[in-house]
Amino acid sequence: MTRPKEILSPTTPHVEGDDDIGEIRDIVGFHIRLAYGAVYRHFTETFTHLDLTQKQVSVLWLVDLHPDIAQTGLAQLMRMDRATTMAIVNRLQARGYLVRGKSLDDGRKQTLNLTDAGRQMLATAKDAVVEHERWLKSRFTEKEVVSLIEMLTRIHD
Repeated sequence: MTRPKEILSPTTPHVEGDDDIGEIRDIVGFHIRLAYGAVYRHFTETFTHLDLTQKQVSVLWLVDLHPDIAQTGLAQLMRMDRATTMAIVNRLQARGYLVRGKSLDDGRKQTLNLTDAGRQMLATAKDAVVEHERWLKSRFTEKEVVSLIEMLTRIHD
């Protein structure tokens, strides 16, 4: 089966070394994967001393923004399933960064809050996020950053 010509027609600018990847150079998903890999590698290098993943940092940040959040609410904000969210919460709780409590509104739900150690780790993580974002955003103008976020949001929303 052949693909429609308009999907694979060369439209991207030439990058040195692209000659040997053929039509793949024009596949948006391929470039998103490469970009994600570069961003993930830099994040990992920037956060290696903290021993935190991107998702763990996001959980700490969101729990700080939403004290007493239920785990189900956190899962919705993270756009993750409940089991994955629970595993992350369990790891962060085991490290002393989160504490579970009983919801005053609904006895069936548990609340999540940061401990003092969690707040300290989040402050340190935010410094690392600033460094990581500076590296990433240095590749674009301020206007391009706004456009990039808008375009990526169209994909994931």
